[in-house]
Amino acid sequence: MALNLTTRSAWNAPAMRSLAARTFSATAASRMASEKPVNTKAFKIYRWNPDKPTEEPRMQEYKLDLNKTGPMVLDALIKIKNEVDSTLTFRRSCREGICGSCAMNIDGRNTLACITHIPKDETSKDMVIYPLPHMFVVKDLVPDMNYFYKQYASIQPWLQRDETPDSNKEILQSPEERKKLDGLYECILCACCSTSCPSYWWNQDAYLGPAILLQSYRWMADSRDQHLSQRLSKMENAFSVYRCHTIMNCTRTCPKHLNPGFAIAQIKLLLAKN
Repeated sequence: MALNLTTRSAWNAPAMRSLAARTFSATAASRMASEKPVNTKAFKIYRWNPDKPTEEPRMQEYKLDLNKTGPMVLDALIKIKNEVDSTLTFRRSCREGICGSCAMNIDGRNTLACITHIPKDETSKDMVIYPLPHMFVVKDLVPDMNYFYKQYASIQPWLQRDETPDSNKEILQSPEERKKLDGLYECILCACCSTSCPSYWWNQDAYLGPAILLQSYRWMADSRDQHLSQRLSKMENAFSVYRCHTIMNCTRTCPKHLNPGFAIAQIKLLLAKN
């Protein structure tokens, strides 16, 4: 007990209290010095609310400290929705560039918000975000994808065979045949390529567009599929494929680094041969 009282008395001494105060002040100063200065960046985001039809679409500005925001554009959008404006509406799901949900137009390019870095060294330049162009808008950054998915369904995107496979036997492919599908199966149907194509802008009702045509060629190139002639017959018209004028916006903007332009050229070649 005497030892405890002695120790407590020592810590209560003025000299010890002064030392503790100086130590605390030094630690606080060090922490403040290590903190980064505020790095503010403005995000100008397209806003439109269908519940207020009399209000015209507008651009709304939000400012965030990039030191307190994640590195991707999707991180900024989530922070705005969670902490600044809960009415902001956008799609997102995987955050890994796999689902394609967060496709939008960022600084003039169609891409995925979850894999687009915020340029932290260009804080003076505002980041401008729109929904995918030339599509009906559901709300804010959410485009209407219904017609796009109907076009996808129209190509019957599944394996089709005339022969009924044995349930106990696999349909085999050689490594060379399987390699033909590389650069095709990775498409996530984000619609970035189709909505960057001028031909698709003006002929959506008849032209299938880069994304759907790439998906179509994926089945035409599959050695296990036996309906090549049927698939090609659906495209023997002036619009389904031939509205492509090889502008190549689709290939330049694809966030998965695929080449829809090449797939369309291969379909045209197959049509010419058949």
